[in-house]
Amino acid sequence: MLAPIVGKTSPKKTQAHGHNAHARPPQARLDEAVGLAVAIQLDVRASGVVPVPQPKPATLFGRGKVEELAGVVRAEGAELVVVDHPLTPVQQRNLETAWNAKVIDRTGLILEIFGERARTREGRLQVELAHLEYQKSRLVRSWTHLERQRGGFGFLGGPGETQIETDRRLLSERIDVIRKELDHVRRTRALHRKSRQRVPYPAVALVGYTNAGKSTLFNALTGADVVAEDILFATLDPTIRALRLPGGSKAVLSDTVGFISDLPTTLVAAFRATLEEVLEADLILHVRDIADEVSLSQRADVIAILAELGIDVDAEPERLLEVWNKADLLDDTSRERAANEAPRYGAVLVSAETGRGLDALRAEIERRLNSRRQTVELTLGPQEGALSNWIYENCEVVARSDLGEGMMSLRVRVPPEKRDKLARLAGAARLHAAE
Repeated sequence: MLAPIVGKTSPKKTQAHGHNAHARPPQARLDEAVGLAVAIQLDVRASGVVPVPQPKPATLFGRGKVEELAGVVRAEGAELVVVDHPLTPVQQRNLETAWNAKVIDRTGLILEIFGERARTREGRLQVELAHLEYQKSRLVRSWTHLERQRGGFGFLGGPGETQIETDRRLLSERIDVIRKELDHVRRTRALHRKSRQRVPYPAVALVGYTNAGKSTLFNALTGADVVAEDILFATLDPTIRALRLPGGSKAVLSDTVGFISDLPTTLVAAFRATLEEVLEADLILHVRDIADEVSLSQRADVIAILAELGIDVDAEPERLLEVWNKADLLDDTSRERAANEAPRYGAVLVSAETGRGLDALRAEIERRLNSRRQTVELTLGPQEGALSNWIYENCEVVARSDLGEGMMSLRVRVPPEKRDKLARLAGAARLHAAE
């Protein structure tokens, strides 16, 4: 078992890589970094915030601080040091030499966690692609000193570190192979999505900061048994289940990978195939841990990643519904304040753990979905079997009444993209808006 020490740079430096408006306090960043290490069963022997008023190109930290930390590493017998900040290959190499220990930065740690968590072939391909892209940027001759390092598990001590002779051409070839395989996965997923669209249920996707309680909420809403643990990145591979809504309608709900601040760009790109479920969703539920003191900062990170994926929540405010989760962790005063504030922000306060607020959430999901789907009534004759089939395949039939002699009356909820075609097939004059 590796024993890491987690280093943390000053707020001044980290803000250059985050969102200044809701920047986390240093201790919150440190707690998250320790949580990331614990998520893969690393034994954290020491951790601390290290001020870096002037980052050094060679080592990030000043000489005195490097020597001080070397003493801590020796005293704790640490085999791994995690620096919660991007490190250049040169900085990583120099710190490993100075501390005689393996050194990884935030990106390396997140890659390691993803490598541990990915279960499906698609997930593993995406993690491998992100890792190879990361290693490709670090192929430098001076890495030969790493051959003496003790091996870790997963990507720690991986092929990029123990086989320095692996050149860029071989890495690039493997990257090309994985990209082709992921393109195939993406096409397959698109076909599955197309087949789901033939069953005319709207799609709802859960997003949120890692450990916000998405999987617990997913299970509570659908009755599924997705792994829901109090650790970062418990869910990597997407899961899709049917969601029944109070008015009798249905939707398709998907659980997705959690977001995190400073999520490596390589990972955002690699997981684009998975996150396409979010891109295609009719409604996005942004699950927030409202009991976390840095919830606003986490919100900013999630919105930024959604923007990176091409989703502008300001342009489509009705498409994003905030779910303020973990109400059970608030004291009475805070819970009452949150309950009063939630409606003003168009949010719903819930506890996925206790079930509080879930009925209100289901009702709001249905309201949001139905606001985009027009409900009409029309009468069909016995000779209109083809039209009837098309309606059942492409729209949601809410109610049906047999009128005798083969005639029937349908109440139909029509997706926005199907309205024009239904009007053409049935005749616009026959469609009457339902009360």
